[in-house]
Amino acid sequence: MGGAIAHLYVQVMSAAQSVLGVSEAVAQVVEQAQKSVVRVQARHSHRGDTTGIVWSDGVVVTASHGIERDERIGVIDDAGKQVEATLAGRDDGTDLAVLRADTSGATPLVFAELEGVKVGHLVLALARPGRTVRATLGIVSVLGDGVRLGHGGKVDRFLQSDADTPRGFSGGPLVDLQGRALGVNTSGLLRGGALTVPTTTVRRVTEELLSHGRIRRGYLGVGVHPVRLPPGVEAQIGKRMGALIVAVENASPAERARLYMGDVLVSIDGHAVATPGDLAVLLEERIGVEVEATIVRAGKVEVVKVTTGQRA
Repeated sequence: MGGAIAHLYVQVMSAAQSVLGVSEAVAQVVEQAQKSVVRVQARHSHRGDTTGIVWSDGVVVTASHGIERDERIGVIDDAGKQVEATLAGRDDGTDLAVLRADTSGATPLVFAELEGVKVGHLVLALARPGRTVRATLGIVSVLGDGVRLGHGGKVDRFLQSDADTPRGFSGGPLVDLQGRALGVNTSGLLRGGALTVPTTTVRRVTEELLSHGRIRRGYLGVGVHPVRLPPGVEAQIGKRMGALIVAVENASPAERARLYMGDVLVSIDGHAVATPGDLAVLLEERIGVEVEATIVRAGKVEVVKVTTGQRA
């Protein structure tokens, strides 16, 4: 009996040491990463402040919905130093905003791609909505393919964790146990939930905003709604669904090309269109170029050439 108790004691102590080791490792990750996590003051006082991440020297990335004003923006770093910041650009489609500020003394956070990340891996959500850093621990709960969100935004991978992200955590990083950021947390893209905008998307949007101050997207200037094609048209073109044009903007590329309400858009440059999302994806990188729009008008299939415009 004495030997069994001694063996159990050794197992318990070994497990305790392992837990303590993990605990210390997590604390060290927070201690190192917090040097890159800043407080962003750009909201009305009753709403509280939000979090930002030092992306590179002089550049801070944060959540767009946390920037309620474009002027009088302040950034406070880990040492308590407060500096003024200017808005370089924002993209509501991915809920990212980029600020320019004096970040000397702060350390840019290392961002990592999602290769090797699996559902179940431990992660930390960090934030600085007040003077001190806050952290919550969780696991990667969802890791999926790219998805298009509202306002034409697209994230390259769909990433969620079960780490708690209360008010003020938006704009902060999701960090792995190596201290690398996997993306930027936000509660501004999903109704009633939060997700992490992955590194690939953050890098793409940040570079675009720093270069142009906005995300350039092609557009036609139409509102569309999915619709079932008539059997005769379906048999002719081999497509079951199309996108009914329900609105045409004044002076838009669509109006100039003489597209009308009631036309059914079925493809752009041969690529099928059945939903607003389909159209947004196809137009995203087609800016100021001529495209062939296949439409159904009064039961007849026609091809209309349209020169796309540009919309931020």
